[in-house]
Amino acid sequence: MNNQQLPPLGSRLLAASGLFFLSPFIGEFLLGNMPVTYLWLLPVLGLMYGLGCIIIRETAIRLKLRWNGILLLCLVYGIIEEAILTQSLFDPNYLGLRLLDYGYVKSLGIGSWWTVYVLVIHLVWSTALPIALIEFLFPQTKNAPFTGKAGFIAVLAVFILFCLLTIMRRKDEDFMASGMQFAVSLIVIVALTISGILIGNPKRASQSKTGNVPAPLITGIAAFLLSSGFMAMTYFTGRIAAILDVAVMLTFLGAGCILLWIWSLRSRWTPKHGLSVVAGLTFTYIWFGFVQKPSVGNVSSAIDLAGNIVFSCMAVFLLFIAWRKLPVFAQHASNPN
Repeated sequence: MNNQQLPPLGSRLLAASGLFFLSPFIGEFLLGNMPVTYLWLLPVLGLMYGLGCIIIRETAIRLKLRWNGILLLCLVYGIIEEAILTQSLFDPNYLGLRLLDYGYVKSLGIGSWWTVYVLVIHLVWSTALPIALIEFLFPQTKNAPFTGKAGFIAVLAVFILFCLLTIMRRKDEDFMASGMQFAVSLIVIVALTISGILIGNPKRASQSKTGNVPAPLITGIAAFLLSSGFMAMTYFTGRIAAILDVAVMLTFLGAGCILLWIWSLRSRWTPKHGLSVVAGLTFTYIWFGFVQKPSVGNVSSAIDLAGNIVFSCMAVFLLFIAWRKLPVFAQHASNPN
C-alpha cells in the first residue's frame, strides 16, 4: 500500500486512539478486575496496554505478519507486563493476593497456574482481541499503518519511557525481581519476538485448503465455550491439584488454537467467521466480569454491578457497530493492496 492509497490520517489516528483505550477497557474493566470508579485510570493504562497493542499492530502491518506471528508478539507483551513491569510472575505477595502459592515452582520462582492464566488472558483478551476488533470497527484502515515512521518511533519511545519509569518506581516497593529472573525474561522476550517475525512471515504462508467451515454462529459458539472453559478453571484453584488445573486450561487453549488455525486456513473462511470468534471471546469476558471480584478498589456490590452492566452494554454496542461495518471490512480484506 503506497502513500496515495493510505486512508486519511484522521481515520488512522482515530483508529489508533480507539485501540489505545479499547485494550485497557477490555483487559481490566470488562474483565471485572477494576471497578467503574477506577475508569479515570483508562488513559494511564493506555500507556501500557494501548501503546503495546499499537506497537504490535504497527509491527505486524509493516512486516505483513500473519496472525500466528501476531499472537507470539501478543505473548511477548504479556511477559513484558507481568515479568518486567508489574513483576506479578515473581512477586509472591503481589497486591496481597498470594498469586504464586497455587502451583508454586520453587526452581523457577513462579506459580504455574498464575503464569499460564495471566499470560493467556493478555495474549487473547488484552492484545489480540482489541487489535482484531479495531480492524472490524475501522475497516478502512485495514492493512494500513496508523502512523508514519516518525509516529511509530514516537509511540515506541513513549512506551519504553513508560516501562523505564515503572521499573524505577518499583525501587520503593518491597519486591524486585532478581537479576536472573530479569535475564531469563529478556531472553524469552527476544526469542519469542524473533520467532513471531519469522513464523509470521508471509513467505511462509500456507495455501488455502478446501473443506467445510462451520457456520459463523458455530465458530462463535465454539470460541465462547472454549474460552469460557478456560476462564471457569479459575474457580477450581485450591480445590484441585494445580497441575490438573493448568492441564485443563492448556487443553481448552490448545483446542481453540487448533480449531481456529484449521478453519481459518480453509477457503470458505470469511470475515463473518472472524467477527464471530471476536464476539465469542468478548462475551466470555462479559459474563466473567459479573462474577469477578475487583482486585483493587473498595466498592459496593451495587456499584460494581452497575459498572459491569455499563461495560457489557458498551462491548455489545461495539460488536453491533462492527457487524454493521462487516461489508466494508470484507471489501478491504479482499483487496489487501
